Amino acid sequence: MQYDLIKDLISLVEIYEGKNDQHPQDVHSFGQWLNEYSKKEGMQMPSEPEWPGKSKGRSADSVINTSLVHLSRYAKLQAKAAIADTAFSTPDDFIYLISLVAFGSMTKTALIKLNVHEKSAGIQIINRLISMELVEQTTIDTDKRNRMIHITSKGTQLLDESMENIRAATKNVTAPLSHEEKMQLIKILTKLEDFHEAKARG
Repeated sequence: MQYDLIKDLISLVEIYEGKNDQHPQDVHSFGQWLNEYSKKEGMQMPSEPEWPGKSKGRSADSVINTSLVHLSRYAKLQAKAAIADTAFSTPDDFIYLISLVAFGSMTKTALIKLNVHEKSAGIQIINRLISMELVEQTTIDTDKRNRMIHITSKGTQLLDESMENIRAATKNVTAPLSHEEKMQLIKILTKLEDFHEAKARG
Protein backbone atom coordinates (compact mmCIF):
# COMPACT_ATOMS: atom_id res chain seq x y z
CA MET A 1 0.00 0.00 0.00
CA GLN A 2 1.44 3.37 -1.08
CA TYR A 3 0.46 5.42 2.01
CA ASP A 4 2.60 8.43 1.00
CA LEU A 5 0.76 8.63 -2.31
CA ILE A 6 -2.61 8.40 -0.54
CA LYS A 7 -1.62 11.20 1.85
CA ASP A 8 -0.55 13.42 -1.07
CA LEU A 9 -3.80 12.66 -2.90
CA ILE A 10 -5.92 13.52 0.16
CA SER A 11 -4.05 16.82 0.52
CA LEU A 12 -4.74 17.67 -3.12
CA VAL A 13 -8.44 16.77 -2.75
CA GLU A 14 -8.65 19.09 0.28
CA ILE A 15 -7.11 21.93 -1.76
CA TYR A 16 -9.53 21.23 -4.62
CA GLU A 17 -12.60 21.20 -2.41
CA GLY A 18 -11.50 24.37 -0.64
CA LYS A 19 -11.15 26.29 -3.90
CA ASN A 20 -14.06 24.76 -5.80
CA ASP A 21 -17.12 24.88 -3.55
CA GLN A 22 -19.38 25.74 -6.46
CA HIS A 23 -17.86 23.27 -8.93
CA PRO A 24 -18.86 19.64 -9.56
CA GLN A 25 -17.26 17.28 -7.04
CA ASP A 26 -16.46 14.41 -9.39
CA VAL A 27 -13.34 12.63 -10.58
CA HIS A 28 -13.40 14.15 -14.07
CA SER A 29 -13.60 17.73 -12.74
CA PHE A 30 -10.92 16.99 -10.17
CA GLY A 31 -8.67 15.58 -12.91
CA GLN A 32 -9.05 18.73 -15.01
CA TRP A 33 -8.31 20.92 -11.99
CA LEU A 34 -5.29 18.81 -11.03
CA ASN A 35 -3.83 19.20 -14.51
CA GLU A 36 -4.14 23.00 -14.33
CA TYR A 37 -2.92 23.09 -10.71
CA SER A 38 0.16 21.05 -11.60
CA LYS A 39 1.08 23.46 -14.40
CA LYS A 40 0.53 26.48 -12.17
CA GLU A 41 2.61 25.07 -9.30
CA GLY A 42 5.37 23.92 -11.62
CA MET A 43 4.61 20.25 -10.94
CA GLN A 44 5.54 18.18 -13.96
CA MET A 45 4.63 14.59 -14.58
CA PRO A 46 7.85 12.61 -15.04
CA SER A 47 8.54 11.95 -18.69
CA GLU A 48 9.29 8.43 -19.81
CA PRO A 49 13.06 8.04 -20.22
CA GLU A 50 14.79 6.79 -23.32
CA TRP A 51 17.02 3.72 -23.26
CA PRO A 52 19.11 1.71 -25.75
CA GLY A 53 16.93 -0.58 -27.85
CA LYS A 54 13.64 1.05 -26.86
CA SER A 55 12.73 1.86 -30.44
CA LYS A 56 13.28 -1.81 -31.32
CA GLY A 57 10.99 -3.07 -28.60
CA ARG A 58 13.35 -3.52 -25.65
CA SER A 59 11.18 -3.46 -22.53
CA ALA A 60 11.55 -1.47 -19.34
CA ASP A 61 11.78 -4.78 -17.46
CA SER A 62 14.83 -5.75 -19.53
CA VAL A 63 16.54 -2.42 -18.82
CA ILE A 64 15.87 -2.63 -15.07
CA ASN A 65 17.12 -6.21 -14.80
CA THR A 66 20.29 -5.42 -16.76
CA SER A 67 20.96 -2.30 -14.68
CA LEU A 68 20.56 -4.24 -11.43
CA VAL A 69 23.04 -6.88 -12.62
CA HIS A 70 25.55 -4.24 -13.74
CA LEU A 71 25.20 -2.25 -10.50
CA SER A 72 25.73 -5.42 -8.49
CA ARG A 73 29.00 -5.97 -10.34
CA TYR A 74 30.11 -2.36 -9.85
CA ALA A 75 29.32 -2.66 -6.13
CA LYS A 76 31.40 -5.85 -5.90
CA LEU A 77 34.34 -4.13 -7.58
CA GLN A 78 34.16 -1.31 -5.05
CA ALA A 79 33.85 -3.79 -2.16
CA LYS A 80 36.86 -5.79 -3.35
CA ALA A 81 38.93 -2.61 -3.51
CA ALA A 82 37.84 -1.75 0.05
CA ILE A 83 39.17 -5.06 1.46
CA ALA A 84 42.31 -5.30 -0.68
CA ASP A 85 44.66 -4.84 2.27
CA THR A 86 42.61 -6.64 4.92
CA ALA A 87 42.23 -10.21 6.15
CA PHE A 88 38.87 -10.54 4.41
CA SER A 89 38.86 -12.96 1.49
CA THR A 90 35.67 -11.74 -0.19
CA PRO A 91 33.10 -8.95 0.31
CA ASP A 92 30.70 -11.60 1.62
CA ASP A 93 32.97 -12.02 4.65
CA PHE A 94 32.41 -8.51 5.94
CA ILE A 95 28.77 -8.48 4.81
CA TYR A 96 28.10 -11.48 7.07
CA LEU A 97 29.86 -9.73 9.96
CA ILE A 98 27.88 -6.54 9.38
CA SER A 99 24.68 -8.63 9.43
CA LEU A 100 25.62 -10.04 12.84
CA VAL A 101 26.42 -6.58 14.20
CA ALA A 102 23.21 -5.05 12.82
CA PHE A 103 20.79 -7.86 13.73
CA GLY A 104 22.62 -9.70 16.50
CA SER A 105 23.54 -13.36 16.76
CA MET A 106 21.36 -15.67 14.71
CA THR A 107 21.15 -19.22 13.47
CA LYS A 108 23.30 -20.35 10.62
CA THR A 109 20.21 -20.82 8.47
CA ALA A 110 18.86 -17.35 9.25
CA LEU A 111 22.21 -15.71 8.45
CA ILE A 112 22.38 -17.43 5.08
CA LYS A 113 18.78 -16.52 4.22
CA LEU A 114 19.32 -12.91 5.27
CA ASN A 115 22.12 -12.61 2.73
CA VAL A 116 20.16 -14.44 0.01
CA HIS A 117 22.70 -17.20 -0.53
CA GLU A 118 22.20 -20.83 -1.37
CA LYS A 119 22.93 -23.07 1.59
CA SER A 120 26.20 -24.48 0.24
CA ALA A 121 27.64 -21.03 -0.52
CA GLY A 122 26.54 -19.65 2.83
CA ILE A 123 28.04 -22.59 4.76
CA GLN A 124 31.34 -22.04 2.95
CA ILE A 125 31.42 -18.37 3.99
CA ILE A 126 30.53 -19.16 7.61
CA ASN A 127 33.14 -21.93 7.82
CA ARG A 128 35.77 -19.53 6.48
CA LEU A 129 34.83 -16.94 9.12
CA ILE A 130 35.00 -19.61 11.84
CA SER A 131 38.46 -20.73 10.70
CA MET A 132 39.60 -17.09 10.82
CA GLU A 133 38.12 -16.82 14.34
CA LEU A 134 35.94 -13.91 13.24
CA VAL A 135 32.76 -15.72 14.28
CA GLU A 136 31.98 -18.66 16.54
CA GLN A 137 29.09 -21.11 16.63
CA THR A 138 27.22 -22.62 19.54
CA THR A 139 24.71 -25.45 19.66
CA ILE A 140 21.01 -24.89 20.19
CA ASP A 141 19.38 -27.17 22.75
CA THR A 142 16.10 -27.24 20.83
CA ASP A 143 17.69 -27.91 17.43
CA LYS A 144 20.96 -29.85 17.42
CA ARG A 145 21.14 -29.66 13.61
CA ASN A 146 21.39 -25.88 13.55
CA ARG A 147 23.90 -23.57 15.24
CA MET A 148 23.88 -20.02 16.55
CA ILE A 149 26.50 -17.77 14.97
CA HIS A 150 28.10 -14.98 17.02
CA ILE A 151 30.66 -12.39 15.98
CA THR A 152 33.86 -12.58 18.05
CA SER A 153 35.89 -9.73 19.50
CA LYS A 154 38.45 -10.38 16.77
CA GLY A 155 35.71 -10.11 14.13
CA THR A 156 34.40 -6.89 15.66
CA GLN A 157 37.89 -5.39 15.72
CA LEU A 158 38.63 -6.29 12.10
CA LEU A 159 35.28 -4.91 10.99
CA ASP A 160 35.85 -1.66 12.90
CA GLU A 161 39.28 -1.27 11.31
CA SER A 162 37.81 -1.80 7.83
CA MET A 163 34.63 0.28 8.13
CA GLU A 164 36.14 3.54 6.86
CA ASN A 165 37.11 1.88 3.56
CA ILE A 166 33.81 0.00 3.39
CA ARG A 167 31.78 3.20 3.90
CA ALA A 168 33.83 4.94 1.22
CA ALA A 169 33.14 2.07 -1.18
CA THR A 170 29.38 2.22 -0.57
CA LYS A 171 29.39 5.98 -1.15
CA ASN A 172 31.24 5.51 -4.43
CA VAL A 173 28.42 3.29 -5.71
CA THR A 174 25.73 5.93 -5.04
CA ALA A 175 27.97 8.97 -5.64
CA PRO A 176 25.90 10.78 -8.31
CA LEU A 177 22.59 10.57 -6.40
CA SER A 178 21.19 13.39 -4.27
CA HIS A 179 19.75 12.68 -0.82
CA GLU A 180 16.21 12.87 -2.20
CA GLU A 181 17.08 10.46 -5.03
CA LYS A 182 18.61 8.02 -2.54
CA MET A 183 15.44 8.09 -0.41
CA GLN A 184 13.29 7.49 -3.49
CA LEU A 185 15.54 4.65 -4.63
CA ILE A 186 15.40 3.00 -1.19
CA LYS A 187 11.60 2.95 -1.39
CA ILE A 188 11.64 1.35 -4.84
CA LEU A 189 14.33 -1.22 -4.03
CA THR A 190 12.61 -2.10 -0.73
CA LYS A 191 9.37 -2.72 -2.61
CA LEU A 192 11.20 -5.05 -5.01
CA GLU A 193 13.04 -6.88 -2.22
CA ASP A 194 9.89 -7.33 -0.13
CA PHE A 195 8.07 -8.78 -3.13
CA HIS A 196 10.79 -11.32 -3.94
CA GLU A 197 11.37 -12.19 -0.29
CA ALA A 198 7.66 -12.97 0.10
CA LYS A 199 7.76 -15.15 -3.04
CA ALA A 200 10.83 -16.99 -1.76
CA ARG A 201 9.03 -17.77 1.51
CA GLY A 202 6.29 -19.37 -0.57
